[in-house]
Amino acid sequence: MNTNGTSTPDAAAVGIDLGGTKTESILLAPDGGVLWRQRRPTPRADGYEAVLAVAAEMVVEAARNLPPGVPCTVGMGIPGSVDALTGLVRNANSTCLIGRPLQGDIERLLGHPVRVRNDADCFTLAECRSGAGKGYGLVFGVIMGTGCGGGICIDGMVREGPHRIAGEWGHLSVDPGGAECYCGKRGCVETLISGSGVEAAFFREHGYRLTMDEIVDRAREGEPRCREAFERFLDNFGRCLGGLVTILDPDAIVLGGGLSNIEELYTAGVERMRRHAFHDKLETPVLKNLLGDSAGVFGAAWIGKLQNT
Repeated sequence: MNTNGTSTPDAAAVGIDLGGTKTESILLAPDGGVLWRQRRPTPRADGYEAVLAVAAEMVVEAARNLPPGVPCTVGMGIPGSVDALTGLVRNANSTCLIGRPLQGDIERLLGHPVRVRNDADCFTLAECRSGAGKGYGLVFGVIMGTGCGGGICIDGMVREGPHRIAGEWGHLSVDPGGAECYCGKRGCVETLISGSGVEAAFFREHGYRLTMDEIVDRAREGEPRCREAFERFLDNFGRCLGGLVTILDPDAIVLGGGLSNIEELYTAGVERMRRHAFHDKLETPVLKNLLGDSAGVFGAAWIGKLQNT
């Protein structure tokens, strides 16, 4: 690899977005142009070593496309975080990563520094740099899909926090008597407004399974059970986001993940957010992402390049 560990404006940047189903790599030129991009299935069923090997291979392949003499940085977004004390991955939806020294392992394979951050941080940074959050001071980025995560960006810098959990609202317990979350608590935001959480609640209540897409489509058609589940989802969204706004008072909220395509979130969901926030004339904009599923990999590249993010 024609790389070094210095984060400078004239360096290129490799980004890896390590997701549960797909892993994506990108190589950005010093001016931000895309030089290389690739996607592969994430080999979760084959375990941690296979996931690590694919990620390292994709970094090497991307780096082969570097212009002669140009150094690069490497950043990786993961569905979890690296514990600052132990160096081990914690709180990962991709459970094969939990308890593993991912950052140290991939750095040893590559012989190069790698900056690892939560995928919601990467999403939020990307949307603030060149997406829906651009131009706002304090932005809360929300990923709503199979799980639910968040990131905080303040004046273009992602806030990680001393425990590396800033923005992790998906594991705020809002209903201690609610469904058990994989994190060990009950009634987490993720159990209420993620796709998997809504699907699980529907199964517990009615004894048969529907996907989130099916629940939404049938609710729009007026099917009573799905309509009830969808209305509860929108109310939970408003309650959870309203509490968040009361604490952070962000300049904007940007929604990402598969559920961000549900248009009712920006109408009925926002109205319920206003109802639950501690302000009678709340005007916080809730924005749909502009970068789609590209945000994570761009953010990972910039996380690797930027200092003090």
